[in-house]
Amino acid sequence: MVDNAASGADLSRVWKVLREAGLTALIAGFLAVPLIGLRTIGGRDGMAVESRWDMLMIAVAVVFTGRLVLIALRRVLPRLGAGVGKIGSFGTLFARHRSGLAGLALALALALPLMPFSDRYLVDIATLVLIYVMLGWGLNIVVGLAGLLDLGYVAFYAVGAYSFALLGTVYEWSFWACLPVAGACAAAFGILLGYPVLRLRGDYLAIVTLGFGEIIRVVLTNWVEFSGGPNGIASIPRPTLLGLEFSRRAPEEQSFHHFFDIDYSGDHRITFLYYVILLLALLTNLFVLRIRKLPLGRAWEALREDEIACRALGINPVNTKLSAFALGAMFGGFAGSFFASRSGFISPESFTFIESALILSIVVLGGMGSQIGVVLAAAAIILVPEFLREFSEYRMLAFGAAMVLIMIWRPRGLLAHRAPTVSLGQSGARP
Repeated sequence: MVDNAASGADLSRVWKVLREAGLTALIAGFLAVPLIGLRTIGGRDGMAVESRWDMLMIAVAVVFTGRLVLIALRRVLPRLGAGVGKIGSFGTLFARHRSGLAGLALALALALPLMPFSDRYLVDIATLVLIYVMLGWGLNIVVGLAGLLDLGYVAFYAVGAYSFALLGTVYEWSFWACLPVAGACAAAFGILLGYPVLRLRGDYLAIVTLGFGEIIRVVLTNWVEFSGGPNGIASIPRPTLLGLEFSRRAPEEQSFHHFFDIDYSGDHRITFLYYVILLLALLTNLFVLRIRKLPLGRAWEALREDEIACRALGINPVNTKLSAFALGAMFGGFAGSFFASRSGFISPESFTFIESALILSIVVLGGMGSQIGVVLAAAAIILVPEFLREFSEYRMLAFGAAMVLIMIWRPRGLLAHRAPTVSLGQSGARP
């Protein structure tokens, strides 16, 4: 009796899965009839309709099989994630070997341009990854630590880029002189955004920040006298090493290759830019790790958990939110300044909502509040499309499928588990 009941339950589950996959394939087939099953062809006698039922049946079969695979993965991957959690989650493993892994990652990052397999393309891609790592760490202050959903973070990225571009082209300021100014301008815009939205939470805050990002982009597009409009700003100065330029046409006393008596190579500038963004990213990481242990960082985390409890404890939510917006925007401004200097040209098309969504996806995919998770997520989101570039238009489809599978397997991010910033043992209190 028990075996018959078990087999009946198994048959019922199988029938339910097949019915769901069949219904999905039927709907897809109905919708695909005018797109795949029928095609118009032209001839001497006029237009005619050609049927392609074989292609339609192949598409229906692919949808049916894909739905079965997704149902299986939906049931298998959470169990796999639970099994990994029992053995030891990613966060626990990183916590146990944090110092060793951090030292190894730093050594690899420093030695990357010097590796035998390194070339200009690899170093340039690594530089792009570090830009998004820095942006992810900046947004992580607002979203991961303070719990404020910001969909307009690209606005601060744009403010930093245009601040340096205008100061560098109009007043001929150097990159190092403009860098703190760009960060300060972005922080001021962070306060300007944060003050009117102090009472908003959740979706309402997200909508307002999204609107702020679009306002900045529209202003940069239409204010032609100030920002160049859609034409952008070109001939932006490059960073220099103690006044030495990485250019063939620079004066001998101001050129890098003449000063060190070496042959000119365009790889010198690429390598120098890589080390500049690596230094900025490391300083950002050190700053965030340090401030998390200070009262301000603890106030951010308390605000994220419960704003009402924060008010009861005497924490000023106004100052706490404004500080999160300002500091997060400041690092976005630093990254924008470097982006403008690296590219040599910027335009409003570089600062669309897609960039904000990409940076936010890095924070969410890496795990809210996780510094190492941001690095892993930024590397995955930037490198996977690059590795799939040979697949042409199908690479984004594969990338989207990989993102879906990761979020099914790890719905709270790659490194969702994170040890508390301050524990009872650290503070000396007894349980």
